[in-house]
Amino acid sequence: MKLKITPHPLAGRVQAVASKSDVHRAMICAALADRETVLTTGASNRDIEATAECLRALGARLDSPDGRRWRIAPVTRPAETGTIDCGESGSTLRFLLPLIPALGLHRTVTGSGRLPQRPLSPLRELLEEHGALIGGETLPLELSGGLAPGRYSLPGNVSSQYVTGLLFALPLLPGESEIILTTPLESAGYVEMTLRTLRRFGIRISPAENGWRIPGGQRYRSPGGLSCEGDWSNAAFYLAAGALRPDGGPVTVGGLDPASPQGDRAIVGLLRRFGAAVEETAGGSVSVAPRPLRGIEIDASAIPDLVPILAVCGCAAEGETRIFNAARLRLKESDRLQTVSAAIRALGGHVDELPDGLVIRGGALSGGEVDCANDHRIVMSMAVAAMLCGGPVVLDGAEACRKSYPGFFDDYQSLGGIADVL
Repeated sequence: MKLKITPHPLAGRVQAVASKSDVHRAMICAALADRETVLTTGASNRDIEATAECLRALGARLDSPDGRRWRIAPVTRPAETGTIDCGESGSTLRFLLPLIPALGLHRTVTGSGRLPQRPLSPLRELLEEHGALIGGETLPLELSGGLAPGRYSLPGNVSSQYVTGLLFALPLLPGESEIILTTPLESAGYVEMTLRTLRRFGIRISPAENGWRIPGGQRYRSPGGLSCEGDWSNAAFYLAAGALRPDGGPVTVGGLDPASPQGDRAIVGLLRRFGAAVEETAGGSVSVAPRPLRGIEIDASAIPDLVPILAVCGCAAEGETRIFNAARLRLKESDRLQTVSAAIRALGGHVDELPDGLVIRGGALSGGEVDCANDHRIVMSMAVAAMLCGGPVVLDGAEACRKSYPGFFDDYQSLGGIADVL
């Protein structure tokens, strides 16, 4: 689908969509629990639907009759074999891989898009060392065997999703296990989100030197009902939009938890560093109003998902914005360092692509056509970038936003954005 964006300032208020990171975690815990759980999540998206389908394939029962809540009945007597299709969701894949052998199941695991190209090492090797049998080099994979308790050592600077997958699986094993990080942990906020969700389902995990100690033989216990928190990652697009045009803003996003472990709540401090006027309220709303922006340096090691919209902010800022420690972006839904660079250049901006980052020089954007590379964050960041352009912007592949934020363009238009299907 091609969308034509006519440049126009954005202003007003929207409500944050549910954090898909929080929803994934709560869904998995609910599927492992002792009784039914009702999750309040708001609107779904493709990644959440992928997790739901995979949990059904494991033997759980999930339905969402009103489209805003999920009723989840736990896995009871799963079939011995079956197929798990993770779609394009890397979280789904990495969270569920350890669970399959932990539950003693035999499953074929598959996926689509760039998911078969995304790395699984060292998680795969760890599972094999502890008894899992994994056939195939890339997706589809055949998983069988069991998983033994013990010491699981892995680097902290690989995906935090590997740690989360182990944290879900290891409490189910018959003996105590340890997760030991051999290097400092990156994206620590996502692991804290996992630990918080596990606590809500009665799982005990204690910190240890360079990792965690996980008692075995535990049971997940449903809290009955649970509400998932607002998503700072997707809120960042509209918070940034409030900062970009002197004739626009403020933009307010409600439904955000200021104490959330989500790493992407760092957007508040980053927008302040750029020079934007940011106001937070105790009720969970954040408002951003425009002021002259200046280029800054950004270490993206803990906030890789914010890089596309931060690059757009760099286009509106005086001087240079340097983003570094972002090499992991090359292994996302697209090579995001390459696709962000190409998109900014397509709109007339100035950007240099580095092996692990970007250098953006602020200046006027002209407009043009952007190949969104089937990447939801490219779609949403370039829709916001259109505010800065002198002419129309055409987004080729705008439907990719359905992966995480299907209602993005409804909210965009509610704030005054002009988007027309070509």
